[in-house]
Amino acid sequence: MGLLGNIIWLVFGGLEAALGFLVLGILWCASVIGIPIGLQCFKFAKLTLCPFGKEVEYGELESYLFFNIIWWIFGGLALSLAIAVVGVVFCLTVIGIPFGLQFFKIAKLALMPIGAEVRG
Repeated sequence: MGLLGNIIWLVFGGLEAALGFLVLGILWCASVIGIPIGLQCFKFAKLTLCPFGKEVEYGELESYLFFNIIWWIFGGLALSLAIAVVGVVFCLTVIGIPFGLQFFKIAKLALMPIGAEVRG
């Protein structure tokens, strides 16, 4: 399912979403203050490009809790909820369940991106 899932994912919006996160990351990195948020957007772009076969590893979340709370305040919580809602919509059909699960993986990363790494 990995290669076929990634191809279908890219054709039906994954490429546009990854490019959107990439552009957003570049825009955030244009200012010194926005660099940490821009780096998180690059992490989303990496996972959104080909989510099948990739795993997200969460490190010491306690040490990054302050930064994740700041992330939640400045849109991370809303982004995570929006992505989770899309995942629920995809899970309403049998064919969409694998894609919905990938959206849940991205939503969890959107909830706690600082201190997490995308592997795969």
